[in-house]
Amino acid sequence: MKRRHAVKAIALGSVTPHLLLGSTAGFVPAPKVKSNIASSNFASQWQQWPDMPWVGPEYWGNRLQDWEIRQGRAVCVISDKNRSLHCLTHQMGSGSGNFSLQVSMEWLNAAGKGIQEAYAGFRLAAKGKFEDYRSAAVFGQGLDAGINGQGYLFIGEKTGSQQLSLDAEITLKLEGVGNELQLKAQHSENGKLLAMLTYTQPKATWEGNLALVSHFPLENTGSPSVAFSGWQISGDKISADGAQAFGPICFAQYTLHDGTLKLAAQLTPVDGISGLQLSLQVWQNGQWETLQEAMPDPLGRVAHFRQEHWQAEKATPYRVKLDLPLKTGNSSYYYTGTIAKEPTDMDQVKMAVFSCNADYGFPDQEVSIHSLKHQPDLAVFLGDQFYESTGGFGIQTAPLEKSSLDYLRKWYMFGWSYREIFRHIPSAFIPDDHDVYHGNVWGEAGKNAPTDEGWGYVAQDQGGYKMPPEWVNMVQLTQTGHLPDPFDPTPVKQGIGTYYTDWVYGGVSFAILEDRKFKSAPKNVLPEEAMVTNGFIQNREFDIKAHYDVDAQLLGERQLKFLEHWSTDWSKGAEMKAVLSQTNFCTVATLPEGSIIDSIVPRLPIPEPGVYVTGDAPTTDMDSNGWPQKGRDEALRIIRKAFALHVAGDQHLASVVHYGVDEFGDAGYAFAGPALNNLFPRRWWPPVGDQHEGLPGKPAYTGNFHDGFGNKMTVHAVANPRKTGQEPALIHDRSTGYGLVTFDKAQKKINLECWPRYVDPEKQPDGQFEGWPVTIAQEDNFAKASAGTLPALDLKNCHNPIIEVVDEESGELVYALRVREKTFRPKVFKDSKYQVKVWEDGQDRAQLFQGLALDLNQKDTLFVNYQV
Repeated sequence: MKRRHAVKAIALGSVTPHLLLGSTAGFVPAPKVKSNIASSNFASQWQQWPDMPWVGPEYWGNRLQDWEIRQGRAVCVISDKNRSLHCLTHQMGSGSGNFSLQVSMEWLNAAGKGIQEAYAGFRLAAKGKFEDYRSAAVFGQGLDAGINGQGYLFIGEKTGSQQLSLDAEITLKLEGVGNELQLKAQHSENGKLLAMLTYTQPKATWEGNLALVSHFPLENTGSPSVAFSGWQISGDKISADGAQAFGPICFAQYTLHDGTLKLAAQLTPVDGISGLQLSLQVWQNGQWETLQEAMPDPLGRVAHFRQEHWQAEKATPYRVKLDLPLKTGNSSYYYTGTIAKEPTDMDQVKMAVFSCNADYGFPDQEVSIHSLKHQPDLAVFLGDQFYESTGGFGIQTAPLEKSSLDYLRKWYMFGWSYREIFRHIPSAFIPDDHDVYHGNVWGEAGKNAPTDEGWGYVAQDQGGYKMPPEWVNMVQLTQTGHLPDPFDPTPVKQGIGTYYTDWVYGGVSFAILEDRKFKSAPKNVLPEEAMVTNGFIQNREFDIKAHYDVDAQLLGERQLKFLEHWSTDWSKGAEMKAVLSQTNFCTVATLPEGSIIDSIVPRLPIPEPGVYVTGDAPTTDMDSNGWPQKGRDEALRIIRKAFALHVAGDQHLASVVHYGVDEFGDAGYAFAGPALNNLFPRRWWPPVGDQHEGLPGKPAYTGNFHDGFGNKMTVHAVANPRKTGQEPALIHDRSTGYGLVTFDKAQKKINLECWPRYVDPEKQPDGQFEGWPVTIAQEDNFAKASAGTLPALDLKNCHNPIIEVVDEESGELVYALRVREKTFRPKVFKDSKYQVKVWEDGQDRAQLFQGLALDLNQKDTLFVNYQV
């Protein structure tokens, strides 16, 4: 019996995000790519690049769409507040020493002249919330120095007395020795000194990022503000690390399914460079061999590779190579990773589960380090890879090109944080509502959600998508283009594509759903008297439980047909099954009794450990798949036929529940993972009276409950927000972390783990959230009380056969599953006549037993022999 062995992971340095964090399943090291930056001296090379909407791999622009290369200069193409361009590869170190910064700049926006608050120049010693250059690059504030709109030099709050003309290019030079700074303005052509300003800050320890800044607080922001060229950084105070460059290949993700490898390489906006060449290469026979070439999508800047007949018996190093013909010749860039050995021959397959990633903890260093110490075989990211607020500045919804760059900046930040998790193992992504700039999505098969009356609740409650279909397809292409081919690729309304599909990996079959795309908007199907706002009923007298039969879609007919097919499909070596979706099929959440919307959640107090919060009641949030109830029950009746676990994101509250349809616990288990960064710290504090019994040895909030819609659920574990004493409390008191699901194919058991992001699992092996781990048997996912069993099947001549049980009177599939036992007695749920079919992958014939009745004495045996 092959089992997993723990391997200690290698820690990741705080400023080397692209390096291997630790041993991962099937990892094989590839040759290292040498950095082209070895000196602490830096000089920009914009003059070597063509015009493009990206400034180069050594920089991070806030925002991405606000910085371009034009005629060899870095141009801030907008006149707005706090636009910065950070150098990623060179920072001000912690030691003593001197430094020098120099840049030439041209003031482009005449409207900014004469405005004292407008300025451009340097930002030095920029720091974010965390000691990481990425945190500083996105959020860093430091000391600004340059020239303002009235033509005066300034450093911080100190302003010079010599007024300069802003009509000609000026070279700014900032030098620092000890705690003294000296800023000079020189004529860019002849070097003549035009003005000088000195500044002293007692006990200054200049440390952190270096950036260029453009700050134009104007009403008309559409014009370029300033152009920079010839940026130079030098001095013994400067530290350099070329590995901190980001792009032009930002990250890559892949899946392997039935011998087909699909890999997506996410690029920066270099697609307009004529003659670029992008290739997928693997390390074979001591050299890199090219398998395929591809071109990036012009909107999503993602390139897709596809390889049939992939040999998964061993790990294979890969790299994506990008050749860019620049003005000085060809430059090559690489992103390396590993196509892991598929764990088909392993008894246990481990999946890491992530969702709901706000930027509170960016760059989320500890998540990658800690999660990889568990040695997962695959990773899934189940929605809200970012939020609209990610990286600051809100969202830009038009024009299309700018809105795509706005999306890509947030998507890049996600990859910057988590790409090490999926660099060496396969991964699946499901975009959720915030990924498409919604608070909630009721997709109604892809219809348009008009935004004439505003962007928020009014638009969302009409159903459909607010962003243009081209943009929605771009989001799906970047996040789901590497998934196995869609089950039915027929577009929905507006030409929006679909991606729901199955993925078999390591003997586990996953049904990947699109919960939101076909779901009805509650405001459109419930009576007007319900007064629906953002999926919440505002009329306290309206009883949603009385509207079980409302004509509403949940998954839609197409996805239900897919699930029916998937529940019977045990091909490709599938031994266990799980459903992956955006949210779960019940509402594990409470609010203070009488609450009619959840906007209060971020302001609710976080309790101390051991405190049971009283006065709450279950919510009726129709963003969850607890509504519509009839559609929920229909989906669960299909899913349980495959004895499948359900794994979901979205809820911001980790939980393990056992679904009930007609009776408590008669369907499958569901694990909703914790949020990575929790904007909405939901909670589960149901009222419990003398009649309620929690599960043995567990808190009172466990046990049998009806959610706000009347759905039956047995709660086994919940990670309620608690005060932890960990800082920042904004992150750790909101029960943030990740999940792990281990499928034990030999024992037919599933182990569920739930880890706080701050816990090192090696140092604190018992550090999971209260209530975890939870271990269930595969058969628990169809735990309906049986009426008895059919005759036993003697399977000693079989090898892991597939067994299908059909009710002959109704023609309905009862269930199907693959078994390892040599004797199997099929349970059934009513007295009827049944057909049992037994077969194996690749067999031309199956053995069929018909007219079977309940074996009341459990003495009968049916022999299965394919040779007969």
